[in-house]
Amino acid sequence: MPTRPARTFAVALLAALLGALLPATVARAGTVQGGRLDWGIKSSFQSYVTGPVAKGSFKLKNGAATVGGSLFRFHTATGSYDPASGAFEASYSGGVTFQGHQKPDGSYDLDMTVSRPTVKINGGSGTLYADVSSKAKDTGAVSSHSQVPFATLGLRGVDMRGATGPLTLTNVPATLTEQGAKAFAGYYAAGAQLDPVTLSADVKSAPSAQPSQSATTPASPSAQTPQAPGAFADAAVDWGVRHTFREYVTGSVGQGKWTLAEGAQDGGALFRFPQGKGAYDGGKGTLDAAFAGTVHFTGAQLDLKLGAVRVTVDNGKGVLSADVTAGGTTKNAVALVEFDAKALKAEGGLATLTEAPAVLTEGGSQAFNSMYKAGTEMDPVSLAIALDATAKLPALPDLGSTAAPSPAPGSSAEPVAKDAASSNTGLYIALAVAVLVLAGGGVLLVLRKRRAEAASRGEAEAASRAEAEAPSRGEAEAP
Repeated sequence: MPTRPARTFAVALLAALLGALLPATVARAGTVQGGRLDWGIKSSFQSYVTGPVAKGSFKLKNGAATVGGSLFRFHTATGSYDPASGAFEASYSGGVTFQGHQKPDGSYDLDMTVSRPTVKINGGSGTLYADVSSKAKDTGAVSSHSQVPFATLGLRGVDMRGATGPLTLTNVPATLTEQGAKAFAGYYAAGAQLDPVTLSADVKSAPSAQPSQSATTPASPSAQTPQAPGAFADAAVDWGVRHTFREYVTGSVGQGKWTLAEGAQDGGALFRFPQGKGAYDGGKGTLDAAFAGTVHFTGAQLDLKLGAVRVTVDNGKGVLSADVTAGGTTKNAVALVEFDAKALKAEGGLATLTEAPAVLTEGGSQAFNSMYKAGTEMDPVSLAIALDATAKLPALPDLGSTAAPSPAPGSSAEPVAKDAASSNTGLYIALAVAVLVLAGGGVLLVLRKRRAEAASRGEAEAASRAEAEAPSRGEAEAP
């Protein structure tokens, strides 16, 4: 048939057009790497724990931080996102332990830890999962639950499809599930309203393959440099000072801020003092290391700078010291906190101590202008020591590339992902036009051939009729 070559040509051109357009306009599935989740769990429960009845407190774990008056910030999102379907999954690091109703033996009747919250969204519904360990309210039985479906998320009006950058959800309503109520040690029944959830997540496409290093390429000189006996390649100490002090500095009373300099880094719930130099003896369990970086707290009647941080460990006891500048006067090598360092151990090329409990010294109390008494519990201390140049220090918490919006009480979830259907409307129109144009072009090729044949046989009338039928044929033969 004379139309078959034209149809084949049209389909080939359409395929080429699709190949050129679709990769540039349709978002690709990617991984979630970096971001934060802000959630108070249940603010009334916090008030109960720290109030006059339970007389308790909460402790942050694994890099979790506090934000504002009653929010906990979990960090370093990892997971996946499919912009075509809107399917989203992100797990966040960090945890918080609530303890109250202390008994004479030092244990607590109320003892619950919530950690590693994970948000899964698919098909317009969402669930928040979490690791929960708790002591039952009535029986005192201790139970642990891994990734229990803790709360359902209210996602009415939220369309997760089509996002090409960081995802943000603000004040998503959360409702306690049946499983969550059991994990919550019976303090609340299923259906209870929990605090709303605000989150952000960076979405990254899969990295392109990088050329592998040639087997004959020599290692870098630093990796081959042996360390002197007792020396180490690098080290860092992480310490947040005290989370309530940070809140005071930036709150309505302190009205201040902190400034990092000389290499110090902000990990959200902690400050990292890097570039450690000194000596470590794993056999004796001793450490003497000096670190770079300064942190400067300023605000209403506040001017406190900590620098030249030094850590010593001996016989299972650690001391963190710093030069303290206040009121224009500097005191050198002030012992600020003491911490339990018995768990400092080396494994492979890395020696670590994670979140060792720390208490304020007498000198530390004076450094803080007696705001806290000696013996006050401060933020824990973490150490990482690279024993050779190939070892890598633990990464800081990853809070993502965009700041999560500040929650507003009573507001509802606000979608920020684009609607994939609406965002691709222009593409669909362009393809439809292309189909018609290609089909019409195929018919014109047929007509030209018929016209030539008709002219050679003197059938001008037949050629004229064929030309008049072009629109209807174009519709009928559209691929």
